[in-house]
Amino acid sequence: MAAPKRVVAPSPQTGNVPWTVSHLAGEIDGALRRGISGPVRVVGEVSGFRDRTHWYFDLKDADAVVNCVMFASAARRVQPPIRDGEQVIVKGRVEFYSKGGKVSFILDSLERAGEGALDRAFRELSAALKSQGYFEIERKKALPRFPKRIAVITSRSAAALQDVINTRDRRCPAVGLVLVDVPVQGPDAAPSIAKAIELVSKHRDRLGIEAAILTRGGGSKEDLWCFNERAVAEAIFRCEIPLVAAIGHETDTTIAELVADERCATPTQAAMRLIPDKVELARQLDSTLRRLGSALTRSAQTAERNGSVLSHRLVAGILARTRRSQRSITDLELRLERLKPQAVHARMIARLEAASHRLHRAVEAAADIDIARIAAGLEQSVRAAIRDRLATLDSTDKHLTAVAPIRVLERGFSITLDSTGKLVRKIGDVKTGDRLQTRVADGAIESTVGGLAPNRKPSKARPDATQPGLF
Repeated sequence: MAAPKRVVAPSPQTGNVPWTVSHLAGEIDGALRRGISGPVRVVGEVSGFRDRTHWYFDLKDADAVVNCVMFASAARRVQPPIRDGEQVIVKGRVEFYSKGGKVSFILDSLERAGEGALDRAFRELSAALKSQGYFEIERKKALPRFPKRIAVITSRSAAALQDVINTRDRRCPAVGLVLVDVPVQGPDAAPSIAKAIELVSKHRDRLGIEAAILTRGGGSKEDLWCFNERAVAEAIFRCEIPLVAAIGHETDTTIAELVADERCATPTQAAMRLIPDKVELARQLDSTLRRLGSALTRSAQTAERNGSVLSHRLVAGILARTRRSQRSITDLELRLERLKPQAVHARMIARLEAASHRLHRAVEAAADIDIARIAAGLEQSVRAAIRDRLATLDSTDKHLTAVAPIRVLERGFSITLDSTGKLVRKIGDVKTGDRLQTRVADGAIESTVGGLAPNRKPSKARPDATQPGLF
């Protein structure tokens, strides 16, 4: 937007000569300059902000709205850029833009004053509903694939309604639409919308409604505020059928859209999300029919091949069984012919079998007698051998007892061991000072070698015949 052209106010109208439009514009501009002289400071909330190199937005409070323009040279001094909902204090002048026929507040400076009331209310309600689970994905209902009838909750005069109808007519006219006419702006909008949602949910079965669209076109934050009311959010939360919300433009976000089962950017997109495309359905149906026809053809061909194979197998099986039966009859006839001579000699064979049986019993009886005689003789031989072994064992035990070392010691003999426990057999096994242990019948004697005395040569006299040997 270019800077407004200054128009010099002409003199007051005289006579009946009409003013030109430019003349009237000059009068308006002059009146504004005379009525609002010098720059003024205004506090308000930013709404509808647009950055087009220059900044364009509305400055509003609860009762009024003023159009504002801030040229790029002044906007560059504001960092970061402002956004909707911010409370600002601006300074500037009021001018009439004659080419556009608009009164604008041309800003020279801008400073932030804090958060706007609507933004604060939106943030607080969003936080409260989120904590109560209103935005949870898990509770959202799935949309029907082929709904028969859809409720459209919007104003009868809204362009959004026509968008939905046009989309339905283009995609699938068979889907029915039920208009629920409600105001979508102003103080009565929120309770009307909430009541409409409740009625659609309550009478869904009687009306055959399977889903709903809540929609309206774009607007300022104030225009869309009815969709940020708690009553609307609670009605959507309790709704028993899937609800798609498309409020304002794509950049707008309302609480109704956050609670809805699905959010769409535009009314057209909401209708497309619920209404199937007849062209796509026809294509899918045609594709399904082709696949079904191909499957039936393949099944028929397979059945025909299987029937031919089974027929051949059945005939082959019958022929094989017939041949086997014929062979069995022939075999039986041959066996019958062979059995005829045997019948003639049947009595002779029976007599031979009886004689053989009697002979076998006689042989078994004779064998039993011989086995008993042999067993008796074998038992006598074993007993005699055992008695001989026991007598030998007793004699050996008496001899071993007589020559046992303890018996020898009891007869007055002893044995001597060195300090390592080795038996001392001759004087060469020890030396002076060694400790010895001499074992006798009732114990042991400890001693130390004091000297060594070799034996003298033994006499040739015969030993005493009464002295017994050591072993």
